Amino acid sequence: MSSSKTVLITGATSGIGAHTARLLLERGHRVAVTGRDRGKLDAFLGSVDAADRVLGIVADAADWKATEAAVARTVERFGSLDAAVANAGFASADHFRGGAPVIEQGDPELWPSMVLTNVLGPALLAKAALPHLARTSGRLVLLGSVAGVKNSPANLYSATKWAVVGLAENIRLHATARGIGVTLVNPGMIDTAFWHGAAPPNALAPERIAEAICFALDQPSGVDVNTLTIRPIGQAV
Repeated sequence: MSSSKTVLITGATSGIGAHTARLLLERGHRVAVTGRDRGKLDAFLGSVDAADRVLGIVADAADWKATEAAVARTVERFGSLDAAVANAGFASADHFRGGAPVIEQGDPELWPSMVLTNVLGPALLAKAALPHLARTSGRLVLLGSVAGVKNSPANLYSATKWAVVGLAENIRLHATARGIGVTLVNPGMIDTAFWHGAAPPNALAPERIAEAICFALDQPSGVDVNTLTIRPIGQAV
């Protein structure tokens, strides 16, 4: 981004979200980050040296009132909103138990939070952010996954990311007429806590996805980059 802008990132206390926030701050932008855990949020805020340009907000991405309030607080603090990144998302722990098909052998008690965060969360952020993004000709970024374009057997996480892929396109159809860009970023294997300590050896560093998000946010007026799918070399699927 050639000029200083305000970006809100959900679920940004670790992983791709945290690296994106740090990269934006390094480049002189203003960043609001949300997270459900106060301790993790405070740890992130303590790790960056930009107190006047960063805002931390405790918020559950799947909660409407919390999301609405996070957007409102960001605009109140910084004056406007130029971009919103729906980064919050995860796979429930039963997706990492020996490769067993989750729909058949997983734990249904673990599913609601994942489904709500991964699918409802981006929709809530869009609802809260789009009126502000229309004023700045801004951009909404949704974090999908290669799992949302390549199916796998009985994998509920994959199904949630297929929903995000569809959501990105139907929001784009609405947003583009209002001057808002919409970008879907589909990471492949990335070395984050997503893997519960067992990331594949060729997984990409999360900084690579952060750079891709910044590339989307840096597009000039009138240019809408809609889909970026980023795999490490060696990931065949």
